[in-house]
Amino acid sequence: MSGKNLSKDVLNVVRKKTGKPISEQQVKKLAGSVTAKTFQNEAELRRLIKQVSAVAGVPVSEDTVNDIVNAVRKSGMNMEQLEALIRTMVRT
Repeated sequence: MSGKNLSKDVLNVVRKKTGKPISEQQVKKLAGSVTAKTFQNEAELRRLIKQVSAVAGVPVSEDTVNDIVNAVRKSGMNMEQLEALIRTMVRT
């Protein structure tokens, strides 16, 4: 599957899951601001979560934000790989 098709597929999944009209430009703007530092710095991660929430039009409680932050910290995932994956998904 090409990067363009993957990008459209991901966008369609996001739209379907949220039930909100999220544009490709909104997703690209968010993804473009994500770096490895975003996931290493709690304040940056919280900011990203709130931005995604605003774009999706889905309110996220402080408890949910805390849960997401804790899950990201405990996951031990390689943030550089995640950043590359996000950039690949939104490439057209």
